[in-house]
Amino acid sequence: MKEKNIFKRATLIKQIEENSNWDVIIIGGGATGLGVALDSVTRGFKTLLLEQVDFAKGTSSRSTKLLHGGVRYLAQGNIDLVKEALHERGLLLKNASHLVSNQSFIIPNYTWWDTLKYTIGLKVYDALAGKLSFGKSIRINKNETLSRLSTLKKGNLKGGVVYHDGQFDDSRLAINMAQTAIEQGATVLNHFKVNQLLKNDNGLVSGVIAENTETKVVYSLNAKVVINATGVFTDEILKMDNSKSKNIVRPSQGIHLVLDKSFLPGNDAIMIPKTNDGRVLFLVPWHNKVVIGTTDTLLDSHSLEPKALDKEVDFIMTTANNYLTKKVSKADVLSIFAGLRPLAAPKDKSEKTKEISRSHKIIVSNSELITITGGKWTTYRRMAQDTINKAISIRKLQNVPCKTKNVKIHGATEFNDKTQHQYIYGSDQEAIQNLIVTSPELGEVLHSRLPYTKAEVIWAIRYEMARTVEDILARRVRTLFLDARATLEIIPMVAKMLTKELDKDASWEQHQIDEFTKIAHQYIL
Repeated sequence: MKEKNIFKRATLIKQIEENSNWDVIIIGGGATGLGVALDSVTRGFKTLLLEQVDFAKGTSSRSTKLLHGGVRYLAQGNIDLVKEALHERGLLLKNASHLVSNQSFIIPNYTWWDTLKYTIGLKVYDALAGKLSFGKSIRINKNETLSRLSTLKKGNLKGGVVYHDGQFDDSRLAINMAQTAIEQGATVLNHFKVNQLLKNDNGLVSGVIAENTETKVVYSLNAKVVINATGVFTDEILKMDNSKSKNIVRPSQGIHLVLDKSFLPGNDAIMIPKTNDGRVLFLVPWHNKVVIGTTDTLLDSHSLEPKALDKEVDFIMTTANNYLTKKVSKADVLSIFAGLRPLAAPKDKSEKTKEISRSHKIIVSNSELITITGGKWTTYRRMAQDTINKAISIRKLQNVPCKTKNVKIHGATEFNDKTQHQYIYGSDQEAIQNLIVTSPELGEVLHSRLPYTKAEVIWAIRYEMARTVEDILARRVRTLFLDARATLEIIPMVAKMLTKELDKDASWEQHQIDEFTKIAHQYIL
């Protein structure tokens, strides 16, 4: 690590105290907002990103952990979306190789017609990936399918089709993108809430009024262009701009269950292309556990901590048990997480969210506020490029071409041993090991059921902008998503470390424990 720590909160806050004028201010620190910040700063624009809670706090930490073209969009005939996503998937493997893995998936086939249909469909999928292919799809017989998926039911099984897609750690990528943007010269702040939009005499948006939620200090910040990248909170920002604006986002909830690796012991993931309600279900190996999801439930409201509905849990467990010999019960669920997709609100009252397009939309309000909605993790870079291009096309910024195709994400490294858990840090691994050399007690694990060490907590606080126990255990060190009960047991210890690092008092520490304990209980079934 360089002597000067550019990720320190005091350093970043000083940048907004010394600069009230920016080219681009981005509201929202999920995949989309961080992508826009990185695109903007690499083109040379003076860039500020503000996130009300923490990077990837919302939808962006609650994905199915896949970078994929979307086999199901292919079935809907959405070739362009699939082609774009497969291209972006390939770029991500090159630019964030420490976080992205090539994952093999098997679709079990129970009729000869399925075998034919998926064999042909996946050949098209392969072809669309072109030079950035992750590997050819192949048909395998019943015996090979069962030898690779030892917990799969045999009855009526004809064989399987193997194909390749990307698997990744979503909030880790978000944190590394925030670091990359800062390294490129952007100012990126979490726990900073935008409360109001500034407007000039012509009624055009000219900046924001934002509050540091830790100190309650309020800042007035000017910008040539303001970009709303707030996902399911999009409509709130649009209403700040114009109180009469119609809602354009309809949240759709997806939930995931996390199970022990024994439910899917091999290296392959399973994709069930047609559940009894017509959706797809994935069982994906992730950090030595298995993630099963997802559901698709239209909601009328949204929150920072969405809750899984009983019917969603039942649907996933019933569907999984239709395919697995090892029965999933509620007691087996190590963690359950719910996320909200910011889908474009349907024009009519159609309730079929799986038919609402996942392609992104860019909207320019009369006030010239730019809003980006829709999309998915895989295409974040392309969404960002289109957003900044839109700002250029309405003459908010000068015309500079996009540079992000070859920008390496913080931590990217050529050589990565993915057999040990610290691989996700990429080129930062050595510095984390050095912390342990200097203070050997930091080599202790946080919990006997989890591989994470105290050094990773310290690293998250010093270099990854973690400010709360939740920031650490939900999005830096992923214990909340992997084993919620174990997480409950380590909250006091992590709170103590954080309190000491940030030089806070005992009442702050107790508040941290209370707040995060409430949240962690929601991840236990």
